Amino acid sequence: MDWLKSFPHLSDSTLRELRRVIDDEFRAFTRAYGGIIEGIFEPLRIFLIQSERLMLNTPWPIVLLVIAAIAWFASRNWKIVIGSVLTLLLIGLFDMWDDTMRTVSMIFVCTVVAIAIGIPTGILMSRSNRMQSFINPILDVMQTMPSFVYLIPVVMLLGIGRVPGVIAVVIYAIPPVIRLTNLGIRMVDKEVLEAADAFGSSSWQKLKNVQMPLALPTIMAGINQTIMMALAMVVIASMIGVQGLGQPVLRAINNQYFTMGIFNGLAIVGIAIIFDRVSQAYGHRLQKHREVVHG
Repeated sequence: MDWLKSFPHLSDSTLRELRRVIDDEFRAFTRAYGGIIEGIFEPLRIFLIQSERLMLNTPWPIVLLVIAAIAWFASRNWKIVIGSVLTLLLIGLFDMWDDTMRTVSMIFVCTVVAIAIGIPTGILMSRSNRMQSFINPILDVMQTMPSFVYLIPVVMLLGIGRVPGVIAVVIYAIPPVIRLTNLGIRMVDKEVLEAADAFGSSSWQKLKNVQMPLALPTIMAGINQTIMMALAMVVIASMIGVQGLGQPVLRAINNQYFTMGIFNGLAIVGIAIIFDRVSQAYGHRLQKHREVVHG
């Protein structure tokens, strides 16, 4: 391995100095602007708190009825509805209801934020090859960066708490909805767009009435993947104060509580299956509707 020594590299002292300068500058930035940044994210904190209160204060039978109604509307499949209700009943039976509601509220908020940012970004990418070539490398970094790394700058800027956890989850989970929104719009048949042009549709009308409806099944697949990635981040986000099913799993890891870890881990899996089946079924319904319309 002596040949490695000949490879050009910075000296140890230079690297230490470079790291020290970057760390000092980032700390100075957080001290100077941390309060302003916290203020910017205050609406997100309020949204999260209100969502969590709603889930926790609503009687469990009403929650079950609402989730069953959503599952039926999305899937029109009684098996999915019954499976969703039974999964939630088992979660409640094993005394994990409150943590599950906290997790569901966090995933809901993260998904709403990811959709609000991701779909417009995907639309911008679909309209410009230059924008696509600029954003794609950023998405590549976001998807390959170890999830723990997201926690470092967020915690340094905003401290420990729910909002930093939500931001870290959104950064980790948002790439699929951006990529698949871009892909879905680009996959719209050129002949359909030409027909819309022939009828004198404006760019906005084409997007609203043609491209978005036809791309919706693909966009739904992106939302599905975003939800799954957000759930995968739950345990890691619990390290910085995000409440929910992740915290008991983290305690189980630290204290070697086997059953606590297994039960709460299975609860996360159950919630993931519910979200996955319902969103996939809705996407399939949209796909069938599109095939009927264009058949």
